[in-house]
Amino acid sequence: MATPGLDPLFRLRQSIAANDPPFTSTSSDPTSASDATENLATATHLQFNNPQHSYSLDTPTRFLSSDKAVDLRSIWFAWQKKDVAIPDYIASAQQLNEEFAAADSASKVQNLVFVERLDLITWLEGASEESEYIKGLEGDASATRSAQVASGAAGGVSTIPSSAAGARTGKTIDPRLQEIYNGERRMGDRNSVLRGIKPTDFSHVRKLAETFLSRSRPAKAHPATNTNAHPSSSTQNSNLVSLPKQPKNHPSRRPDPIILLSPSASSLLRLSNIKSFLSDGVYTPPHTSTTAANILHVSRLLPGIDAHRPLRFILVDTPEQFKPDYWNRVVAVFTTGQTWQFKGYKWQHPPDLFKEVLGVYVGWRGEDVPPAVRGWGRGVVSAAVEKWSPGQGPQGRWRDREVVEGIWGRIEEWMRGKGWGKEGGMMTR
Repeated sequence: MATPGLDPLFRLRQSIAANDPPFTSTSSDPTSASDATENLATATHLQFNNPQHSYSLDTPTRFLSSDKAVDLRSIWFAWQKKDVAIPDYIASAQQLNEEFAAADSASKVQNLVFVERLDLITWLEGASEESEYIKGLEGDASATRSAQVASGAAGGVSTIPSSAAGARTGKTIDPRLQEIYNGERRMGDRNSVLRGIKPTDFSHVRKLAETFLSRSRPAKAHPATNTNAHPSSSTQNSNLVSLPKQPKNHPSRRPDPIILLSPSASSLLRLSNIKSFLSDGVYTPPHTSTTAANILHVSRLLPGIDAHRPLRFILVDTPEQFKPDYWNRVVAVFTTGQTWQFKGYKWQHPPDLFKEVLGVYVGWRGEDVPPAVRGWGRGVVSAAVEKWSPGQGPQGRWRDREVVEGIWGRIEEWMRGKGWGKEGGMMTR
């Protein structure tokens, strides 16, 4: 059974949290500075500190891609490229694999798809406690052993061979008694019996139960006053609320709300400047930043949703990598009024879209809101920022904070109206 202290994936997460990242080397026991290298084409090991330990980069990890273990080299490469765009990540992986091929090396970097890479980075950063692509630390050997005991294939009470019985008693065992022994089923303990014939992962039941619990809490806080209600409905509600809660030391992963931006070149807010705007309350033109990331994260405390834990928002400018359930987490769409932006959306007709999510239009102060945006109704909130002047600096952009607070206020109001709470938002749309 793997233990957290020896698991390379767990060690990597710990070192990142402690701000003491490992380094790659050309030796399992580096003795000089020349052994350390940043070139993955020549590196063979990943060295950790506190305590010191070395792992081969070919070591398979608990992270699974297409039901196959991903090696430590690919995990470390994905972490190094966490802030680059997907095309750059793919190009870097291809270039590294070409270097391996030129050196006649059997090593290879596995290219993780967008969803796998996002899930891995989120888990390594400590933003989530579990991942659907990471196999648990519980070893498969114990589960298989218990299953064999339950099915009678191993363990439990063994049959008594006739020769052994004869050695103890000094005479041959009765054939009828031997027949009974041969038909006896081997027994196990209650844990092995409950596992069934094959090991089964029931972790999804915990997530499903948490979803129902979060939906039932408002009804529990405001009980119905109708005393003539059918007894069966009361029994059903009681059974629903009594589902086991997840232990406090293992909190469930709250789904991160998603904000979609406009990919238009004429948009005042793009991925290159949206983080400074929403986090710092300062507007800067998109061309003044060199950020090439295609996904960003912004944390914001919304007291009306959760007064103790900030919500972590995901910012993207295209839904092309969305899974179907991701649309349930979209809370706002920044738009310029150009309808081609909604091609590929779940709701491509603007009036339908802004019935489901909050629309946000940001333009220059003193300029008119486009007629198309005004025609989309109350589902779109308009905001205006002062025009940019190169000599202003952050001190000259003090009005931006007021605009940003107003946008966050509307997003919080919309999320509360749609049922978002401490444990997440709506299940389906």
